[in-house]
Amino acid sequence: MRSEGSRANTGVVPRGAAIAIIACVLGASALIGRRNAPSRSNPEIRSWYRRLRKPDYTPPAPIFGMVWPTLETGLAVGGYRLMREPASPARNVAIGLWLVNGAMIGGWTELFFHRRALAASAAVSGAMVATTAGYVAAASRVDRVAAGAGVPLLAWLGFATLLAERVWERNGTERSAR
Repeated sequence: MRSEGSRANTGVVPRGAAIAIIACVLGASALIGRRNAPSRSNPEIRSWYRRLRKPDYTPPAPIFGMVWPTLETGLAVGGYRLMREPASPARNVAIGLWLVNGAMIGGWTELFFHRRALAASAAVSGAMVATTAGYVAAASRVDRVAAGAGVPLLAWLGFATLLAERVWERNGTERSAR
């Protein structure tokens, strides 16, 4: 194992900086998500979400609360491992896609819950499947553990995209009423 000093010239992100980047990216995404969540702290959003016509396979609210921390932990582990690898085109692409996914997670909640843009949120969900698949593929060329940590997110996003499309389909193409 190389020391921190010997890794400095290889483009490896220092531990503290990697942790700070992860905390900022995933923290901002989580804050945006929390601000837009259909929770007791957001009664208007909660009421709107409850009125939507959703498919029978929509998970109960507590499932979402259990799934996302697990998925974000996988993202944090993957991002950290990638940042601690020497710089390379493959590593840089994987980190870029990691950053895009972190931003898109919060952005999706803004579209779906806050703006109630069901069509746009379904499209963004599909785009997230593509960027996450790209992330997993790019990460697999650098660090298989980082890639594997992204697979649960990819699976969940596939399901979430189907769910978002069905909600859009059942509730019209226009923004749902506030």
